[in-house]
Amino acid sequence: MAAILYEKARFRLSGDRALLAEYGEGIDPVVNEKVRAVTSLLKRNLPDGVEAVVPAYRNLSLVYDPLVTTLERLTAILHGLEADLQAVAVAETKTVLIPVCYGGEFGPDIGVVAHLTGLKEDQIVALHTSVDYRIYMIGFTPGFCYLGGLDSRLQTPRRKTPGTNLPAGSVGIAESQTGMYPVDSPGGWQIIGRTPLRLFAPARETPFLYEAGNRIRFVPIDEAEFHRVYAKEWS
Repeated sequence: MAAILYEKARFRLSGDRALLAEYGEGIDPVVNEKVRAVTSLLKRNLPDGVEAVVPAYRNLSLVYDPLVTTLERLTAILHGLEADLQAVAVAETKTVLIPVCYGGEFGPDIGVVAHLTGLKEDQIVALHTSVDYRIYMIGFTPGFCYLGGLDSRLQTPRRKTPGTNLPAGSVGIAESQTGMYPVDSPGGWQIIGRTPLRLFAPARETPFLYEAGNRIRFVPIDEAEFHRVYAKEWS
């Protein structure tokens, strides 16, 4: 489906304490950039009663206290921010480097990807590390980032049977996306590698290494480097 950018945001209720503002349709950088811009403006001066701003592919959610503010007030604020977007500069996009050891025990599904795409394993690694991926949204588990920009030659269906416990740091492919599992969890993506970085650390001053709107660049490393970094990150 081709991406569609709405002229004005469309609003929906999301439970009794959240407002969903939709800015378009489809997974597209233009639509997501508008989401990112409005999110940036909101976080610079969080409206009274708003407890959280949660951006996604094509929309954002405002979690609010209904005893402090109203839906009418919030929709008016969001419409006002849309009108001001052209006059406001959004912060420069941050690129986060993620080291990944591909194949072997760290990427048990890379052979499946090779079989389905007709590529050799070294070609898969070369293609996967050749792009800076946009973080469209974070969800599913703490810090799981949905990345856009995967080379079409790497597109691979999800696993027929999801894994029950993928190790933290697993890097996978599903259809037209790639992403990372920050914690041990079930998952249905094809796992082609693993990063030794601790992607989610609740006790760390900054629990996550990235946020929606950042870019991710994967850097290939060997097994020895994986274990060296892993020992430092997880000790």
